[in-house]
Amino acid sequence: MQVATTTSPAAASAGTSNKASLQKVAQQFEAVFLRQMIGAMRSASLAEGIDDSAATQQFRDMADSRTADAMASKGAMGIAELLLKQFGDRVSDTPSPTVPDGPAPATSA
Repeated sequence: MQVATTTSPAAASAGTSNKASLQKVAQQFEAVFLRQMIGAMRSASLAEGIDDSAATQQFRDMADSRTADAMASKGAMGIAELLLKQFGDRVSDTPSPTVPDGPAPATSA
């Protein structure tokens, strides 16, 4: 999973948040939470199996990561939905205009 970042410092300082980006971030948060939960469940095994090796563990982690991403994209746990309900009122539907980099324009009096 890749976490997207704001491409422009001006965009970040202007506070260009909208509901689509909030939804994407909420889904990414749910995926991270699910990865942690699946990892904790995996580490609770009582004994090592015959086929346990570093390579097997790496592929198992990759599969768990894909499973967590798939579960989050379907909203399996509902965490993203709860985050949207909590923070949805704080962002607008459309991004706010960005201010170009550089000095502020001078106003004539």
